[in-house]
Amino acid sequence: MLMSLPNERTAMKDHKVRSESCSACPYRRDVPSGVWGAHEYDKLPPYDAPTARQPLNGFACHATPSHYCHGWAVVHSNRGSEHELLALRVFAARTAIPEPGVPLFASGAEAAEHGKRDIDNPSPEAVAVVERLMSKYDRLVPVDLRKREC
Repeated sequence: MLMSLPNERTAMKDHKVRSESCSACPYRRDVPSGVWGAHEYDKLPPYDAPTARQPLNGFACHATPSHYCHGWAVVHSNRGSEHELLALRVFAARTAIPEPGVPLFASGAEAAEHGKRDIDNPSPEAVAVVERLMSKYDRLVPVDLRKREC
């Protein structure tokens, strides 16, 4: 479905982790494959690296971009101190990591593999998720589509 967020994803107002995962979180096991663009899924595996080799930018929630992604924080904070999230160490050292409320993938690589599997042929469920998100969040509608609708 090739959805993505504009560049403001990394501009978080308050460095907090969302209290629960959003309904289309790429780390959730129950979200259909192919909802987000490959470039969004490609952002997940680098956080599997040891802390010093991770991206400095945190991963913002797709639904609430002013917060860090719940799935990202939970998945990448359960692997021992040598794999702690660099972004949380630097920008939100005292942020509590919430408990997972739904089943999540074990790693960014696992989430990315699942997410990219059906990008070229998304299921009706994936299409429905994308349509719901685009109707709810104008920032998810690609700029070229917004221009056509005017």
